[in-house]
Amino acid sequence: MRKRTEPVALEHERCAAAGSSSSGSAAAALDADCRLKQNLRLTGTGPAEPRCAADAGMKRALGRRKGLWLRLRKILLCVLGLYIAIPFLIKLCPGIQAKLIFLNFVRVPYFIDLKKPQDQGLNHTCNYYLQPEEDVSVGVWHTVPAVWWKNAQGKDQMWYEDALASSHPIILYLHGNAGTRGGDHRVELYKVLSSLGYHVVTFDYRGWGDSVGTPSERGMTYDALHVFDWIKARSGDNPVYIWGHSLGTGVATNLVRRLCERETPPDALILESPFTNIREEAKSHPFSVIYRYFPGFDWFFLDPITSSGIKFANDENVKHISCPLLILHAEDDPVVPFQLGRKLYSIAAPARSFRDFKVQFVPFRSDLGYRHKYIYKSPELPRILREFLGKSEPEHQH
Repeated sequence: MRKRTEPVALEHERCAAAGSSSSGSAAAALDADCRLKQNLRLTGTGPAEPRCAADAGMKRALGRRKGLWLRLRKILLCVLGLYIAIPFLIKLCPGIQAKLIFLNFVRVPYFIDLKKPQDQGLNHTCNYYLQPEEDVSVGVWHTVPAVWWKNAQGKDQMWYEDALASSHPIILYLHGNAGTRGGDHRVELYKVLSSLGYHVVTFDYRGWGDSVGTPSERGMTYDALHVFDWIKARSGDNPVYIWGHSLGTGVATNLVRRLCERETPPDALILESPFTNIREEAKSHPFSVIYRYFPGFDWFFLDPITSSGIKFANDENVKHISCPLLILHAEDDPVVPFQLGRKLYSIAAPARSFRDFKVQFVPFRSDLGYRHKYIYKSPELPRILREFLGKSEPEHQH
């Protein structure tokens, strides 16, 4: 019995040993497999990490580019919306167009005291106020001829008013839109004219500078008429010339037409950088370039001007003016195109109203750089004025 059981036991031991050895080899195989996979993972991380980083960087760059494009698209849509909305806004609110024409709310230079013209180098100038209508007052500067500079020191308004009756001619200057009577280029012109022996009387229309009232074409013309009559009441037989610049040429022709109709014309009319009428000027103005080819441009932008009662029809007024006319215009004028001044001359020169008076057009070459408001710098200006204002025979020149 023992002999029989021994082989069985030995067989069991061999099986157990084989089992234990086989389990050990399986565990070893599993460990080796795990180490191989780990090694493969470890070796795979080397080139994969830079690729992942590059992909992430590219995604961030694309995200930033996309965000920039979205912002740019929003801005473009806003600009386009504004571009389309402005014509409708102006059509619905014609008063906006009137403000853009007058620009009386633009006060440049801003920090000046209009009660003290001496601060602008005008030590022979007096500031005072006139009242064309009830609830309207206009601020006036009166600069005497430069030869009276010393005599004018410390003098009061009465002395200045009496000085208008002296033997020196007088220029009533009507300025353009924006700014005040204290604008830099305007002050420089006063100095030039004063040095040539002229009294210079200028003022701010109602709503400009320190003048009180609401701007309108009728109101501006009436202010000019009031100041002209005030001058004539004090000037005796001295010549009185009217000088208008830019928008002021519209006021000037309105005024002179009215004076001629009542048979009290000025001794001459000088137009610097004039236009034909406000519609043509608005259409030619550099601000209108971006809308010039906009569908319905006239209906959106020009008709509201007319509906606001603003015409400044120089081309019509000159047909009813009977006094010498001098037109000055720079070829490089970027605000009022040179061709409008030339066109106005071509309308005035053959007009019957100027049959007995001289009409002269003086262009200034582009290379001189006088543009819209620097004709006062021309060394030829004194000669031009002396020859024009000193002649009396009828003559048409250009």
